[in-house]
Amino acid sequence: MSGRKPRKVVVPPVNQLFKYLQQQSKVNIWLYEQVSTRITGIIKGFDEFMNVVIDDAVEIDAQDPSIQRKLGRILLKGDNITLISCLD
Repeated sequence: MSGRKPRKVVVPPVNQLFKYLQQQSKVNIWLYEQVSTRITGIIKGFDEFMNVVIDDAVEIDAQDPSIQRKLGRILLKGDNITLISCLD
């Protein structure tokens, strides 16, 4: 061994979104400037501007997760998304 540390592979965001789309993974979405609200659901589609179509969307209060509101299928504009993470 040469003593080198293994390089960490960085996956481009669009590739990660495509992976979530293909695997029908449930995702958690943090909204920009709305820190008290999270959206969960399954990604059904997206475009180059990170506009995302979410199916079975549920709005969840970040302070009290027991407070939820079903939204159905929604379109989130990319400008309003801060973070997307997998729940599975």
